[in-house]
Amino acid sequence: MVKVVTAIALMVLLAGCNTVQGIGRDIERGGEAIQKSTK
Repeated sequence: MVKVVTAIALMVLLAGCNTVQGIGRDIERGGEAIQKSTK
């Protein structure tokens, strides 16, 4: 039972990290687009 809970918790944490990383990339691309449009 503990192994199952640990495995599920790990999957949730890893999915959360990927989501945050994806949001960071989107924000970075948005910033780059703004910089290009101001030049």
